[in-house]
Amino acid sequence: MTVEQIYTGCLAQGAYYITSNGEAAIIDPLRETLPYMERLEKDQVKLKYIFETHFHADFVSGHLDLSRKTGAPIIYGPTAQPEFESIVATDEQIFEVGDVKIKVLHTPGHTMESTTYLLIDEDGKKSCNFLWRHPLSWGCRPPGSGTKGGTHDPRAVSRITL
Repeated sequence: MTVEQIYTGCLAQGAYYITSNGEAAIIDPLRETLPYMERLEKDQVKLKYIFETHFHADFVSGHLDLSRKTGAPIIYGPTAQPEFESIVATDEQIFEVGDVKIKVLHTPGHTMESTTYLLIDEDGKKSCNFLWRHPLSWGCRPPGSGTKGGTHDPRAVSRITL
């Protein structure tokens, strides 16, 4: 399993690219889809899911174009009401990507449909939370790490292999 953060400083927006055993998932994709298409081909993986943590009002996501190009469904958390084809997941619903699982955790606050995605590795270990906290703190955080005890600067971590 690999997890890679793709970060754009000009928008303070981060996306995540996860691969496992021939399949991939992207969380909060950036607008430009070509880098993803090239990466999928290079890694010889199929995009299985596109996850959105919430509706983004501060930038244009690439989820619609990426879904059209790959056939991968777009996943939102509970209470989302998208006006396009997508899957509105239930709280604690699990999606399999290769040998890993991604669990939906409804975490309203930033927006009512805000969702955290918990990555569960091949051994069933809770590996990482993908969440939105504020524009400078996108993060892949160890489970149980909250706001107390310091902040996590995801720009300092460009590639994580778990």
